Amino acid sequence: MKAPHLRRALLLEDAARAPDGAGGFTMSWAPLGTLWAEVAAGSGRDTAGEEVILGAVSWRITLRALPQGAALRPRPGQRFREGERIFAILAVAERDAGGRWLTCFCREEVPR
Repeated sequence: MKAPHLRRALLLEDAARAPDGAGGFTMSWAPLGTLWAEVAAGSGRDTAGEEVILGAVSWRITLRALPQGAALRPRPGQRFREGERIFAILAVAERDAGGRWLTCFCREEVPR
């Protein structure tokens, strides 16, 4: 297995909820840190959003492995940001038997 080319800097973000004073909450995203990654596109499809049609593309994002419980180890429900682009993390798995690399299965939604 060839080592991935970690050429893109991605900001890992985690969701932060705060009470809105009316019984609900507001959601914002807190930056956790920057990780270098290899980004490879998968397949695309159309999905229906609340008010618009979204084009969704799946992505495989590979990065150096971090131990379980590490603050910068990605997990489902978090996201990567690259400028204005957002990659929602759906699942995370070890890429190799030696546990040197992680693959994050992500989705990017783009308004059409």
